[in-house]
Amino acid sequence: MPGLIQLEVVTPERRLVREDVEFVEAPGKDGCLGILPGHAALVGQLGTGFLSYTAGGSRRYLSISCGFIEVLEDHVRILADVAERAEEIDVARAQAALKRAQENLAKTATSGEDLATATAAQERATARIAAAERK
Repeated sequence: MPGLIQLEVVTPERRLVREDVEFVEAPGKDGCLGILPGHAALVGQLGTGFLSYTAGGSRRYLSISCGFIEVLEDHVRILADVAERAEEIDVARAQAALKRAQENLAKTATSGEDLATATAAQERATARIAAAERK
């Protein structure tokens, strides 16, 4: 079994990561995916949460929201709708977004507006805060 796997994380705007890593943990649509070198091939949907990986003995974090993951024996490709490195996240701004999302979610419950949109906004804000707190 090889010792490293190449991780590539891209969004429509930019490439965030392209490096050889020891381990990847990604938020799948239906749960967390742990990927080591030599993993079986798979393609799946991403959920919203934080992605972590280990490179050079240090753990790094990104906030991820939706997209796709492709895993090959020696390569993990993440095509995310939105992603940002933990160190790029403004925690105060993310907390304000979470508060707004929670208020919108409460309003949505009584007004009948789009519950899915309000829930997704809350999940994104929570994922950003979780990733930032782990850096």
